[in-house]
Amino acid sequence: MRSLRLPAALAAVALIATACSDEGGDGSSGGYPRNETLYTTGTAWSPPTNWNPIMRGQYAVGTFGLAYESLFHYDPEAGEYVHWLAESDEWTDEDTHVITLRSGMTWNDGEAIDAEDVVATLELGQMEVHYSNVWNYVESVEATGDLEVTVDFSETRPQEWMNWAYSTPIVPEHVWGEASQDELTDNPNNDPVGSGPYVYENHADDRMVWKRNDDWWGIEALGLEMQPTYIVDIVNSSNEVTMNMLNGGEVDASNNFLPGIDQVIDGQNVTSFYDGPPYMQSANTAWLIFNHDREPLNDPEFRKALAHAINMDQIIEGPYSNLVQAASPTGLLPQWDDFIDHELVEEEGHRFDADEAVSLLEEAGYTDEDGDGFVEDPDGEPISLTLQVPSGWTDWMESASVIADNARAVGINLESATPDEDLLVTDRNEGDFDMVINNERQLSNTPWTYYDYLFQLPVRDQQTTANFGRYENEEAWELVEDFAAVPADDQEAAAEIAAQIQEIQLAEVPAIPLWYNGLWSQQTNGVWTNWPSESGDPGYATMWHGWYELGSVDTLAQIQLAE
Repeated sequence: MRSLRLPAALAAVALIATACSDEGGDGSSGGYPRNETLYTTGTAWSPPTNWNPIMRGQYAVGTFGLAYESLFHYDPEAGEYVHWLAESDEWTDEDTHVITLRSGMTWNDGEAIDAEDVVATLELGQMEVHYSNVWNYVESVEATGDLEVTVDFSETRPQEWMNWAYSTPIVPEHVWGEASQDELTDNPNNDPVGSGPYVYENHADDRMVWKRNDDWWGIEALGLEMQPTYIVDIVNSSNEVTMNMLNGGEVDASNNFLPGIDQVIDGQNVTSFYDGPPYMQSANTAWLIFNHDREPLNDPEFRKALAHAINMDQIIEGPYSNLVQAASPTGLLPQWDDFIDHELVEEEGHRFDADEAVSLLEEAGYTDEDGDGFVEDPDGEPISLTLQVPSGWTDWMESASVIADNARAVGINLESATPDEDLLVTDRNEGDFDMVINNERQLSNTPWTYYDYLFQLPVRDQQTTANFGRYENEEAWELVEDFAAVPADDQEAAAEIAAQIQEIQLAEVPAIPLWYNGLWSQQTNGVWTNWPSESGDPGYATMWHGWYELGSVDTLAQIQLAE
């Protein structure tokens, strides 16, 4: 998530939202009893306008996770799948997955949840929705009992399939089963019929309000009882507003990058997961992405030299004030440490060494022939490169300046630029760039998602979700495809393939892992306590899309009212 600035009108709305002090002396906040209400902010940047779980990433905070749920959750610390809507599952052979739902579950309109709901959700992927690619390897899906679903595969891809099964909201067949393409992608779903622990209460331009579903199936089946009666997520407008809300105890949890938060976290009133640096858990990797269609960025020796030139300590201690950690040369997150070939990384991984960067450039024929302080390419042609990050993303802007300074220090003529985000995304997708920083794949159930992000083939005219650098390596992609076929619970086999991918990755440096972007999460203890922490209960305290099913929803049952 980003630090940001929004128009003054919306900022004013958010300032009004900060008036969460008791109204009428009755101990309520904004009309809701303060001791029953969890106030959050930092996820939504604009007014909530739709609750359509099919419109991934565009729906209001909590649509998937609080209102709609998936078949499985995933515990990244334990490396284990957690049965959620599914009570059990079995691979009867390598091409058949049988999933049995829990009995007695209902949608919030009272209709029973059954196998036809899962079938309908999966079959919606045959239209143009974000998970249509699942039908590249699914042969058929059938309700083989009231609560039993049988999925047959044309191609065995358990890692990829389980990514779908844990990260896709199941929708009710009686609501969505006959939906047209327009209804799938344009219907705001103003009256969401979900299965989750919260139901829609109301919304305004400055907030989204959810109310606890006291008939939720998980209270009995999972032994989880949500503590807040209401969750009010405030539209995020600026760092200053959010910091004032935190300091005033007007929000209980903030999920945005806040410069200077390290000076505010005191371990008592304002807390995060760690008591000291980096304070936050890791959420995703920030990568330096090269355009492999441009010289000299298509030269692995040049890319290696730049990798050695970057002084990550300057970024960590400067723009981030020790709120992040340097990434492994593999880019794999700390939660995926078991998949890292540490011996290989020690021998072949890059690390900051300006002298080594200069040597690599010289050995590859990059020398300063005209004495201007910058190297030319082996043909004597000048090199001039640009690193782009979005305007207003202050931490990335400062980090890009550090990287450009580091590059120039070893003779690489590199400047940073800060175009509007929409323009940057358009240029990135079309391949009209030199270098960008990107972090669009987060922690998930499998490192396969990271390797798919880096190596996905074929390269298309528009690269909108993966391989923005247009790096083409058939051997690496075949290994990624092999990774997808590993049984979901065979970590040893997955780690062996990951090591082979890492050999290519460290030799070729298709992209440079920079730092682990933090799971920005700061909490106040005035109303709610017992937040996830290193010394206490594990878990994640964030309302970001994609984190409820990684454990954030459990946190809502874990927190307690302050005395």
